[in-house]
Amino acid sequence: MLTDTTTRELPEPLSLRRMVGPGIVAVGIGMAAGEIILWPYLTAVGGLGLLWLAFTTLAVQFVINMEIERYTLATGQTALMGFSRWWKGWGIIICLAGAFQYVWPGWATSGSTVFTYLFGGGDPVWITVIGLVLVGALLSVSKVIYKTVERVEIVKVALTLFFLAVVVVFVISLSTWGEGAKATVTEFGQIPEGITFTLILSAIGAAGAGGVHNLVLSNWIRDKRYGMGAHVPRLISPITGQEEAAGTDRYEFPIDETSMSRWATWWKRANIEHLATFVAVCFVTISVMSLLAYETLFGRDDLKSDPSFLRIQGEIFSDEVGGWLRLLFLAVAAVSLWAAAMGLLDIIGRLASDFLRRTYLTDSARWTESRLYLAVVWAEIFLGSAILLAGFTQPLGLLIVSTCAASVVTLLYSILLVRLNTRDLPAAIRLRGWRLVGMLLAIAFYGFFAIAMVVTQLQRL
Repeated sequence: MLTDTTTRELPEPLSLRRMVGPGIVAVGIGMAAGEIILWPYLTAVGGLGLLWLAFTTLAVQFVINMEIERYTLATGQTALMGFSRWWKGWGIIICLAGAFQYVWPGWATSGSTVFTYLFGGGDPVWITVIGLVLVGALLSVSKVIYKTVERVEIVKVALTLFFLAVVVVFVISLSTWGEGAKATVTEFGQIPEGITFTLILSAIGAAGAGGVHNLVLSNWIRDKRYGMGAHVPRLISPITGQEEAAGTDRYEFPIDETSMSRWATWWKRANIEHLATFVAVCFVTISVMSLLAYETLFGRDDLKSDPSFLRIQGEIFSDEVGGWLRLLFLAVAAVSLWAAAMGLLDIIGRLASDFLRRTYLTDSARWTESRLYLAVVWAEIFLGSAILLAGFTQPLGLLIVSTCAASVVTLLYSILLVRLNTRDLPAAIRLRGWRLVGMLLAIAFYGFFAIAMVVTQLQRL
């Protein structure tokens, strides 16, 4: 299903300051299940021997994410729609995988559970259902939805970094820092005893971003007006904003001296933005939260595979530093998890509405992209609430299902990205060199752990 391509001029690059945003949104949404629950839990149970895997995952994701951005910078089209130009089935498969990944409300339920620790009681299920409805209402009335999501995630990242600075000063000892550095080097490539491949696949799916989360960088940088994305209308609320036409499917720019000079600047600044926001913030957050878990929880035999270890950690903060640190910790954790839940609703809404509008409903006056977006968001809220009310409420179990699915779908679209950026872009801006090698290593990385998980599960049958 190849579509027509329209030639337009590549816009003048934005300043680096004005480009900041998509990386923060990505890290803000991703900085929750992995950084607050899964990686600290793994560290509390198995020690610091898996930090190498977290850092390796971030390096792999940087390479993948920039190839997602490359395609949209060059064409204004999302990577998902790039895949669907060859076969509509790829879009269907990835959208269904995304729905499966995020319909389980693990982030929201975990946030609600932490709220009950903070306020001393409450029903996490009904807190989650009410919270999801409120988040849906906020997204529904946002004039430019990306701006709302960006502002929420910026506040979340700022609060989290403030908390990390506090615990670095008041809690984490120099000896723990030394042990973390030593373990990262000396235990590289090793898996601590008692850590299953299912947990590992879940953890790498939650380090930074994962699954369709990464793919929606295409939509965010387009709404931020990166490159050829400036020619595509933004996602506007049909309730409070003026809806715009969907626009053409795909653009290209002339390969001349002026365009290539602009492209080089766009590409350099996009890489800097992602390194300075997504990679750096994820690196700091995973490191500090894991060291914090090791300092306070490692060696205990009363830890359960649910967010209750956060309550234990809060009590330790209260005993050793003061009640104020417990309140700060639980408040930041709850806000972080709920901000992630909001972002995840946005992710699947964007992914599905972009695909459906540009594949099946191009000429529909009724089903505009923004109306499809809200329909998908509210369907997610309904299904997530139904899952909880049906009795499937274990937060860590929900997170493991979601994050394992994330790792598998990342493997799939990484393979598709290599084909997309080596064949469907002009030769001058294609994927090649060390980045091509990096993508092949990324495929091997996710493939190894996915196969290991399947083999492990089969051996148990």
